[in-house]
Amino acid sequence: MEEQKIIGKGTWIDKLADELLERERSLGRSTDMIRVESGLGASGIPHIGSLGDAVRAYGVKLALENFGFKSELVAYSDDLDGLRKIPEGFPEWLKEHIAKPVSFIPDPFGCHDSYGLHMSSLLLDGLDKLGIKYKFQRGVDTYRNGLLKDQIHTILTNSKKIGEKIAELVGQEKYQETLPYFPVCANCGKLYTAIAYEYLPDEKKIKYKCSGTTIGSKVLEGCGHDGIADITKDLGKLAWKVEFAARWQAFDIRFEAYGKDIMDSVKVNDWVADEILNFHHPTHVKYEMFLDKGGKKISKSLGNVVTSQAWLRYGTPKSILLLLYKRITGTREVGFDDIPVLMDEYHELENIYFGKIKLDNENKTTRTKGLYEYVNLLNSPKNSTAYVNYRLLVQLCTIFRENRVPKVTKKLIEYGTIKEPSPEIDELITLAANYADDFDKPTKVEIQIDDMSKKALAELTNVLSVESKPEDLQNAIYNIAKSNGIQPKDFFKTLYQIILASDRGPKLGPFILDIGREKATLAISEHL
Repeated sequence: MEEQKIIGKGTWIDKLADELLERERSLGRSTDMIRVESGLGASGIPHIGSLGDAVRAYGVKLALENFGFKSELVAYSDDLDGLRKIPEGFPEWLKEHIAKPVSFIPDPFGCHDSYGLHMSSLLLDGLDKLGIKYKFQRGVDTYRNGLLKDQIHTILTNSKKIGEKIAELVGQEKYQETLPYFPVCANCGKLYTAIAYEYLPDEKKIKYKCSGTTIGSKVLEGCGHDGIADITKDLGKLAWKVEFAARWQAFDIRFEAYGKDIMDSVKVNDWVADEILNFHHPTHVKYEMFLDKGGKKISKSLGNVVTSQAWLRYGTPKSILLLLYKRITGTREVGFDDIPVLMDEYHELENIYFGKIKLDNENKTTRTKGLYEYVNLLNSPKNSTAYVNYRLLVQLCTIFRENRVPKVTKKLIEYGTIKEPSPEIDELITLAANYADDFDKPTKVEIQIDDMSKKALAELTNVLSVESKPEDLQNAIYNIAKSNGIQPKDFFKTLYQIILASDRGPKLGPFILDIGREKATLAISEHL
């Protein structure tokens, strides 16, 4: 079978950037600057999925630059959007602000000018900690400064045609009766309750009535105000079905990924961009949504979010970047228990990158090294960093609850796992200590154990019931393997998998006595 051609660094990011460039050339558009965009929701707590949209777009930006093109990421915060529901755990007084633009709602935490700016800042803080560079564009400023006024005028002038197309493409008929634009009601300050029904193109004004709307299954009453809004002066925003297209043309966006939950909106926006605004819609890639460990969609309103701020209490920025750059297709369940796997996986990538681990396939080696480079934002270190198996650190941190860093470091040196203390190891111990404190429960992994190994493991549990010195226990494990016809290295690997969920680790005799013979026995017994 013919090997697949390697593009750039061999990842899906390079392939996507290459397809984007090929399309831009076929369209005859200038490639002097290729902008990619990520839309940031500002109505709820930003989670790993929200972060992923921007991180993946940034990966495409990096690939374009690696190909020799100038590129930038526009991080667009939809902070003129109206608040639809109150996120789990937020104060009840927010109910009075439902349907108002989030930029005009007070910050419940009192640290930002508005609710919307607080939520945007959380996501931007996550991007900053990951090293993502971006141009921040607020929705409220975009509309207030009239950056979309030409697009709004063109869309409203063609609203009848657009309404019919929306009904045809996605079966939504309401825009055959109303305009795809929501003014902020001059009387009550709400957005979605103000229904625009007529556009006066010569005056660039719309007529609206604050008659109410339905958000989800909830009916929201309007204040009854009859108003006229000037699209060049008064605040309002385009409906999602057409707003993306307006932004794409105004900011000259060439790439934007999207989640499957907004497929219909993207379909309509592509048509509006191409046929109404005469702007070729951007190259897209559709990604699946992250789910929680119960298989439910991660929802800002349900409160089952995994935020970058919480993740970074236990894992490095590189572990988040690895999660997001490994692949883009397929639905994935994500939770904090993924952190140990990703931490160790990053270290394995690093060992492959620096030639400490050899793969038998050249293309796979190239792709793996490419993934490592993107996780390092195409600025890879010159040397590998000090590292210790994350689960080993968690185990040690459950033993040592005080003065953890020096005590765990001392043990690691005794095991021969490290030679000397270092800031990198200190950081890893601190992260693992946080994990041990918050999630101190054994990690169960599926291991295939044959009958011969089960017999040997049963013998070992008997040995563990008797007091012994570290070197005696180490020798006993070796002898049990030999007497049962098992290669000692294979038996040790099985024990590492059972106790640490890893293929390797420190010297087992001393380590088992450190974590406790009872704990080791329990772990082994669960696999018999």
